Order: sequence, then structure tokens, then C-alpha cells
Amino acid sequence: MGAREQGPVWERVEAGLAQLGMTVTSDQRERMLAFLDLLQRWNGVYNLTAVRAPLEMVPKHLLDSLSAQPYLFGDSVLDVGTGPGLPGIPLAIVEPDRSFHLLDSNGKKTRFARQAAMELGLENVTVIQMRMESYLPERKFATIVSRAVTSVPELLAATGRLLAAPARLLAMKGLRPEDDELRRLDPSPDTLRIHPLKVPFLIGERHLIDLQYD
Repeated sequence: MGAREQGPVWERVEAGLAQLGMTVTSDQRERMLAFLDLLQRWNGVYNLTAVRAPLEMVPKHLLDSLSAQPYLFGDSVLDVGTGPGLPGIPLAIVEPDRSFHLLDSNGKKTRFARQAAMELGLENVTVIQMRMESYLPERKFATIVSRAVTSVPELLAATGRLLAAPARLLAMKGLRPEDDELRRLDPSPDTLRIHPLKVPFLIGERHLIDLQYD
């Protein structure tokens, strides 16, 4: 992939990465821009996401996804309800030594995620079209991550069987969940942390619910 013209999207990506304190290679930056370009083009035909303007995609899709990077654990990551590859594809770009499995039941979105992974040369990405309740992988995962698919207890109930030991379940949310919701976690985590996320150029609250099982 050749260098892209340094326009507003490129500048916003650069500024956002700097605010997140992330250092990336020129190849990784180029893959990020290529992913956004591909998502915009497919979105015009397949309506993959409600966010259509590239400048909005930078904070709402790319930077929001990358904000979970410091909390990944182990070498295998399952992205549940990935949609068009979020947060899995941006994370796979910056974490080439981790394997990412992207799970979603929506055919057009998984087709896009599979095509994006192929065009970006992401050999550490596997895309699976299946409901999470039916997914029976050969191995369990050190990290399971999901962007606001469902409540935290429901996410744990559906995916807890897929967690290795030790492992983390990361639920990316807007508003902080109520304490009553977090009391219903079964099995209870050995450690529960709630990380406020500051996503550059994104207005509104973001939190990451970090369930740690030893």
C-alpha cells in the first residue's frame, strides 16, 4: 500500500493517536486509513454503520476501538458482535502478534470484515459468521471484547464458557453501568475494574468494564 494524501482524515488520525499516546508504524497508519476508506465505500452500498462521514469514523470507530488496546490480555482475542470489524480490525492492526477472532451473525457485515482483513493483509484475523450462543471454538480465549452488544451480565452469560484461565472480559460501554447490573455477574470476577475512556474528538462518556478471572 502506497502513501496516501495527507488530508483531514489523515490529520485527525495522527492527532488522535498522539492523544492516545500510541506510537504506530507507517504501515499500521496506512492500514488504518485504508480500513476507513474501505468502510466508507462499502457503507454506501451495504449500510454497515450509521456513521458515514470519514471524519466522524475516525473517533467513533477507529479511535474508540483503539482505546481498548492497553487492556488486552494474552495472545488470543475474541471480538463478540464485531459488526464490520470493530474493535477487532483496528486492534489487530496495532497488535500483530495477537490472534483475533471476529464473531458476528450478520452476513453482510462479516463479509465486509473478511474482505477488509484480506485487503489489509491481516493474517492474524479470522472472521466467523455465527451467533455467539452457537459458537464452539477449538480453544478458549485470553481476552473477549465487545462494543456495547448487550448488558454485561448477558454478555458474560453468553461468552463466559469461552474464557480461558486466566482471562479478561472487556465490555466497551458509553455510560457507566449501574451497580445493580454489575452485582448480577455470574460467575463473579476475581477483579472488577471500570476504566473511564477518553476518546479523542468523541463527545460523551465511554467506559470499559474489565472483568478479570484468575
